[in-house]
Amino acid sequence: MPDGDYPLQFSVDYPDRPLSRLTTFFRIFTAIPILILIATIGGGTGKFDSGTASFAAAGSGLLFIPPLLMILFRRKYPRWWFDWNLELLRFSNRIYVYVALMDDRYPSTDEGQSVRLDFPYPDAERNLNRWLPLVKWFLAIPHYIVLAILWVLGFFCVVIAWFAILFTGRYPRGLFGIVESVMRWGNRVAAYAFLLVTDRYPPFSFS
Repeated sequence: MPDGDYPLQFSVDYPDRPLSRLTTFFRIFTAIPILILIATIGGGTGKFDSGTASFAAAGSGLLFIPPLLMILFRRKYPRWWFDWNLELLRFSNRIYVYVALMDDRYPSTDEGQSVRLDFPYPDAERNLNRWLPLVKWFLAIPHYIVLAILWVLGFFCVVIAWFAILFTGRYPRGLFGIVESVMRWGNRVAAYAFLLVTDRYPPFSFS
């Protein structure tokens, strides 16, 4: 399949309107309550932080070890675990979008707002290799290296966008596209290596 047909699809609606200069200026402070909230959901022990989301080994956050064990021993991916991971990843991305100044609406805990993220429920018995989840995190190492560089690039894009919004009220479309693409890349790596919803290796692509 071409990159555009990767099982995880992610996009953010471009805010073709004046953004709030006031909340943009104080974004680092206005985001604190929702960051505390997501920390209470994503906390716990045995976490791995990919720069996209925190993955807890058990108990809370995005489930990683439990689906791995179910795929390995039962060839199943419980639907409610899938739904939990999908909705929590959507919520996390709404927060990232807000912090990255891409939307001035406060992140909703249940409404999609400007973020569009989806991936299909996997048929674990037919479409997922039962042994691959044991090494997906390792196979994704090249992506971690690339993402480390891309997140630095994304950070500087957000800083420049902060000044642009303060002076013009608009998020430069080019910078918006770069930050959106970095998030898309990270989400695809998360879907492959930690959510375990696909065996298709993430493309090295912004598309």
